[in-house]
Amino acid sequence: MAVKSELKKMGFSIISIQLGEVEITTDLDESQSQMLSKNLNLLGFELLDDKGNKTVERIKNRIIDLVYYKTEQRKSNLSSYLADDLGQDYSTLSKLFSENEGTTIAHYFIVQKIERVKELLLYNEMTLSEIAIQLNYSNVAHLSNQFKKTTGYTPTQFKQLKDNTRKQIDGL
Repeated sequence: MAVKSELKKMGFSIISIQLGEVEITTDLDESQSQMLSKNLNLLGFELLDDKGNKTVERIKNRIIDLVYYKTEQRKSNLSSYLADDLGQDYSTLSKLFSENEGTTIAHYFIVQKIERVKELLLYNEMTLSEIAIQLNYSNVAHLSNQFKKTTGYTPTQFKQLKDNTRKQIDGL
């Protein structure tokens, strides 16, 4: 909403706006781009104008969308999903992501899933089996092993911690 408001304030017509992406009707000239970047920075956002950075952000947004909002079973693996959704070869996406982020897409996906598991464990509204199903784990043992490998704790140990804080999405 903040980005939409800022764009309207600057007189831009918005075609579409989604998490991390905005499409407007006109191309920005250099002064408009600098002004928009400055205004967005004041709001805590960053204008990404490098094509590689945009693609990396699109990958991150698709992964976050998968982990947090798409609870139905996926019929394809992550690499096929991203390649199809972004219209690029997965090896190209993977190389670009690794170069920009210093980690692999697969690792980023696992970290996002584990943070979601932490969140759901803290809510205490679902069983571990239900969480495993929702996050497309093959079984509870796989979820538990990945959780322990990533956090150093089993899900049960994590729930018993007094300081079981989650990382914010933008900090991952």
